[in-house]
Amino acid sequence: MGLYLNSRVPFDSYRAIASERYFVDKTALIAELIPALGTSQRFFCLTRPRRFGKSVMANMIGAFFGKAMDSGEIFGKLQIASPEIAVKLEKNSCKGYLEYLNHYDVIYIDFSRMPENCRSYDTYINWILQDLKTDLSECFPECKIDPAHSIWNILSLVYQKTGHRFVFVLDEWDAVFHMNFITDPDRKEYLLFLKSLLKDNIYAELVYMTGILPIAKYSEGSELNMFLEYHMATTERFSEYFGFSNLEVDRLYDIYQQTTDPVRFTRGDLRTWYDGYYTAGGERMYNPRSIVCALTNNQLHNYWTSSGIYDSVFSYIKNDIDNIQDDLALLFAGEGIPADIQEYAAISMQLETKDEIYSAMVTYGLLTYKDGLVYIPNQELMDSFAAMMKKEKSLGYIYNLANASKKMLHATLTGNTQEMAMILKYAHDTESPIFSYNSEIELSAIVNLVYLAARDSYHVEREDKAGEGFVDFIFYPVRKNMDAFILELKVGRTPEDAIRQIRDKKYALRFHGKLGETPKYTGRILAVGISYDKKTKEHFCKVEEL
Repeated sequence: MGLYLNSRVPFDSYRAIASERYFVDKTALIAELIPALGTSQRFFCLTRPRRFGKSVMANMIGAFFGKAMDSGEIFGKLQIASPEIAVKLEKNSCKGYLEYLNHYDVIYIDFSRMPENCRSYDTYINWILQDLKTDLSECFPECKIDPAHSIWNILSLVYQKTGHRFVFVLDEWDAVFHMNFITDPDRKEYLLFLKSLLKDNIYAELVYMTGILPIAKYSEGSELNMFLEYHMATTERFSEYFGFSNLEVDRLYDIYQQTTDPVRFTRGDLRTWYDGYYTAGGERMYNPRSIVCALTNNQLHNYWTSSGIYDSVFSYIKNDIDNIQDDLALLFAGEGIPADIQEYAAISMQLETKDEIYSAMVTYGLLTYKDGLVYIPNQELMDSFAAMMKKEKSLGYIYNLANASKKMLHATLTGNTQEMAMILKYAHDTESPIFSYNSEIELSAIVNLVYLAARDSYHVEREDKAGEGFVDFIFYPVRKNMDAFILELKVGRTPEDAIRQIRDKKYALRFHGKLGETPKYTGRILAVGISYDKKTKEHFCKVEEL
C-alpha cells in the first residue's frame, strides 16, 4: 500500500461513512462504471457543487475497485450486491460484481491536498509525482523504475512488463485552479500534465474524476476531450447519485424519529431548509451534508459555509453588473429570474454578464436552475444571502433597507403602524426600478428586505400552506418568549382585507403543526396586514392579535 497507489484511505473513509446512522447507499453508481472498464468510454468527469457527495463517491469507487483492503464485508450488504444490479450487469455483458471487487490497482489522488508551505505549482505537482513514483517502485520492484523518468513513461513501463492496468480516481481535479499561487501558465501546464498522464494511455483501465467546474472551462483545445462530462444542471445521467432525493430523506427522517429524543423539527422543516436544488431532469435534490448535519445535531442550522469561491462570485453582485442587485432583491423574495445557464462560463475571474454570473452561482450551488429560471434554493441559502446583504455596504439600497429592518421588526411587534408605513415609504422612494409595486411580487421583495433582521430571531417561511390557503409570510420565533406573526400583502386593497384573510383562512393553524407533528408555537400570534395603493403611492399597515 502506498500514499496514492493502492492507498487504504478510500477504504477507511468509505467504511466510516457506510457505518454512520444516516448513510445513504449510492453503490448503484458502480454498476454504471463497470461496463466502461477498458473501453474508449472509460473517462468520466462528474462535477457538482460543494458538499454534494463528490468525495464520498470517489472514496466508494476507490474502496470497491482497489486492492488495498478487502471491502467485501461493506459492499456485500449494499445495493451493488443486489439481484437487480446483477441483472443490470448481465444485460451489459458484464460479470457479477464480485469479479470486479478489489480487483484493480487504484491510483487515488485528492488534488485539494497540498504539501506544507506550498508556494508554487512546481512544488505542488512534484510533491504528488515523487510520492507516486515511490509507490510504483515499491509495488513493482521487478520493473527497476528510474524516478527521473516521467510518470506516464513509468506507468507504460509497468504495463509493458507486468500487464497491470490502473483505475484512476481523481478527486477535486480543479482545486489547483483556486490556489492563489497558480498562474495562467501553471494552469496550462497542469492540463498538459493530465493529458500526458491519461489520454490515449492503455494503462488507464478507468478514470473517474470529480470537481466543481467542468473541464472545458479551462481546456480550450483537445487536451482532455476524451472525458465524458456530467454536470448537475445540464446532464441527467448520474443525477440520482449526488444529493439526497425525497424518498431518501424520508427514510433518514424515519431513522431520526426512531433514535432521537426529543425530536426538534419536522420533515417539512427539512424540506424548507435544505431542499430546492434541481437536476437536469427536473428532480428535486437536498444538500446531503446539511441533511446529515441537521439530523445528527438535532438542530436546523445553516451548515452551508462560505469559501473563497463564494466570496469571489458575490464580488460581481457587489459590482452590480447589468443591475444584478435588482434581481437579488427579487431572488430573495423567492422569485425566479430568467437566465441562460452556460455550463462553461463560470470562470471566477472572467464573469462579464448576468448569465455568466448566474451560471457560476448554479455551478457552485448558490442558486438552483429549473425551466429557464434561477432561484435561491432554500432557507439555508436564504440565510447566507441575508448575512451578505446586512454586511456589504456596496449593495447600496439593499444594504440600507436591510439595516432599516431592525426598526421595522420592532415597530411590528409594538404595533407602531405609522413607523412601519414610514419605513415602507422609504423603501419605495429608492430609485430601483423593481419598486414599481405593480404586483405583490415587488411588494414581497420589499417586505423581505425590510424584515431581514427578523431572520436573526425567526424562521421565516414564504408561501407556506396554512389553514385553508397559502400565507404570504409566517415568522416562527426561535425563542418561546417572542411573539409569532403572520404577514399578508395586498396591492390595491386594504390592510383590513389582509387581516380578514388571515382570520378567514385560519392561517394560525400552521403554528399548531400538521397531524402528528409537534406544535411549532403556542404563544401569542400577531396578524400583520400590509397594503399599497398604486394611485396614492401610500402604504397602510395594521397589526392585530389573533
